[in-house]
Amino acid sequence: MASSSSFLFTTLFLSLYVCSVISTAKFDQLFQPYWAADHFSFDGEAVNMKLDNFSGAGFSSKSKYMFGKVNIQIKLVEGDSAGTVTAFYMSSDGPKHHEFDFEFLGNTTGEPYVVQTNVYVNGVGNREQRLNLWFDPTKDFHSYSVLWNQRQVVGGWWDRPVLSELNVHQSHQLIWVRANHMIYDYCNDAARFASVPVECEHHRH
Repeated sequence: MASSSSFLFTTLFLSLYVCSVISTAKFDQLFQPYWAADHFSFDGEAVNMKLDNFSGAGFSSKSKYMFGKVNIQIKLVEGDSAGTVTAFYMSSDGPKHHEFDFEFLGNTTGEPYVVQTNVYVNGVGNREQRLNLWFDPTKDFHSYSVLWNQRQVVGGWWDRPVLSELNVHQSHQLIWVRANHMIYDYCNDAARFASVPVECEHHRH
């Protein structure tokens, strides 16, 4: 990825009930509605976004970031959420489109939520990985994050501020999640890719 790319933190929510722990005043300083501003409400430090028969809702950051780590707290909708997607992602400006996606795919009642990640480089994605969550993301707020720098993009669930590397414990957690909860990895999809994508060779655990 070109080092000159900058990223706009865009939270694009097609699903219901997402929260970020910031006050209304601070929210207005840092973010702006991406669409459907009338579908926002504030409850203390929580930002609620509504999904109805007319629209979902979303917001984006006012600033751009070259590298860093984004944390967001989300409580997902309960019950039958099939057909909806709750997502936050980093997206670049300019003709060479780069993007990091962290998506929660809706489910039918009683089935686990599926998290899907994807990375776009120069407008090309097809780097999906999916896993089942080992906790219920509808019962409470959980922290999720994307860490990115010159060498790696890592999606995770860590609260501890890390701006350059995962620590040893976090690396072991990532290995455990991949081994026990990953249900699809494009790196292992020989039907889609005649040869193993180069980044898969470089970043295998």
